[in-house]
Amino acid sequence: MHTMKQIEAFFHHRHQLGVKPGLERMQQLLALLGHPEKRLNAVHIAGTNGKGSTAAFVKQGLQESGYQVGVFTSPSLHGIREYIYVEEEPISEQAFLKVWEKVYPVVQELDQKNQFPTEFEIMTAVAFLYFATNVDIAVIEAGMGGREDTTNCIIPLVSIITSVNKDHMAFLGQTIPEIALHKAGIIKQGVPVVFGQLQSAAKEVIIQEAKAKEAPAYQLGLHFHYQSLPSKEWNYMEWSLPFTKGTAFKLKLYGEHQLANASLALMALHLIQQKGYIIQFAKLPTAFFDVQLEGRFELVSQHPTIILDGAHNPAGIRAFIDTLEKVFPYQERQLLFAAFKDKAIDEMMIPLGGKFSAIYLTTFDHPRAASISEMKKNSLASMETIDSWKNAISRMSDPNTVYCITGSLHFISMVRSSLLNKDK
Repeated sequence: MHTMKQIEAFFHHRHQLGVKPGLERMQQLLALLGHPEKRLNAVHIAGTNGKGSTAAFVKQGLQESGYQVGVFTSPSLHGIREYIYVEEEPISEQAFLKVWEKVYPVVQELDQKNQFPTEFEIMTAVAFLYFATNVDIAVIEAGMGGREDTTNCIIPLVSIITSVNKDHMAFLGQTIPEIALHKAGIIKQGVPVVFGQLQSAAKEVIIQEAKAKEAPAYQLGLHFHYQSLPSKEWNYMEWSLPFTKGTAFKLKLYGEHQLANASLALMALHLIQQKGYIIQFAKLPTAFFDVQLEGRFELVSQHPTIILDGAHNPAGIRAFIDTLEKVFPYQERQLLFAAFKDKAIDEMMIPLGGKFSAIYLTTFDHPRAASISEMKKNSLASMETIDSWKNAISRMSDPNTVYCITGSLHFISMVRSSLLNKDK
């Protein structure tokens, strides 16, 4: 028997194996566990940005329709149990330990054969084994890419590709078509795929893969639509299928990109209904309005105004800026920014220029965090550095300034925890 503390230590040590692309170890792991992935009813989501939001909308719609829903999400910002959710709560310690008793001996067996499953492969196996007997439908986010991602062992009810932009280029390739080829890998034979408004180079790859797999493909803006509607308080849209009356949706999540994410989720739910599941479409406007996510243009303080946003790649930064200019078009704005050193930091800096009265670059405690000197090397002339993000936050006091904190999701998690615990 292990304790959660021992399991956390095991995963921390396993982290040293890093990322090892390929599905061979994962397939062996699942075979030794009796193929739990074959017992899953699942929705599979890949994409550079928007996976978490789209997953949340799909989950909320399924829950509102009466289903017990599990979500496998990454990265986890609060420990290993937070990779695996049922309804609104992470898997309980008791349930995790019970599944671990079955998974750990199989990991040992593969270790003895010098296969050594990675941290994320093991966590995926835990999720699949738990979901196989505890939920009606599982919403599975791909960790990175898609084709060689550990999650890509399932045959889902529907696949979703939210977006294709440059990220994880050391693993996925330097060009949009190369990255799109990885995302397209989640498309399965005959399984419908829903995808967003992609660059033409990415769209061509997705459509070609769908044709090869005889998978019906549904593109936002062609096979289903949304229209942004004016609203002073909420993100507001009308969603429709061709030749049908539209349905109005209000979202608490800010940003045009969230309207797109909600639209993808709605199309996926429509396709799930076509497979015989009962989806309560009349309840979906209420369900979608209830969706809130940590660190997605999240207002964590009103006095002063502090916004957290986990924009951790160039496309995410651009979406963050677009949302900021719509929500706070006239207020003075300041920014605190920290990132992982393996990200395209220089490309993330460029859209930030000229949008803030002051930009402060900082670092945080993580082995992948860019140091102050690495941040400075990529910075624009107007940007300043500050060694301690906590000191930077302590200076946020002007009631007439909108303070924004963005960058790595791990950084955002640390800041969020500090700010919310300080208020208690």
